[in-house]
Amino acid sequence: MPKNSKRSLQYVVGKQTYDVWVDMLRELVPDGRTHRLSVVIAGMLHYATAIAEKLDEDEVEEDSIALSLINANEMDPDGMKEELHDVVKLLFKDAGVAFDRVSKRGEPYSIADEAYNELFRWYDYPWD
Repeated sequence: MPKNSKRSLQYVVGKQTYDVWVDMLRELVPDGRTHRLSVVIAGMLHYATAIAEKLDEDEVEEDSIALSLINANEMDPDGMKEELHDVVKLLFKDAGVAFDRVSKRGEPYSIADEAYNELFRWYDYPWD
């Protein structure tokens, strides 16, 4: 679990939820498919953002995870990565799993990067 990092999602979603997320990733990531896992991570970030947006302004500290989530909600995937990557990195570290992968063709890719793309497109529906 987080080692006292103020940049942990735990400070927004609470210890119980964070612990469940860490357990989920520990179980799902090793054999999981990136296109499925990225949606799970994006969902976690979306949920945490919804909680952060409900906080009073005076509860949101400068450089806090809550402020990063709120700010990232208005950014493209690259901006989201810049704003939230340390947080996602800590989540995976706490779960003891890696988000970086290599394809069968030797090409590197990242579950985290795909999660930022999914979060960015959260409300993009092909039927709209």
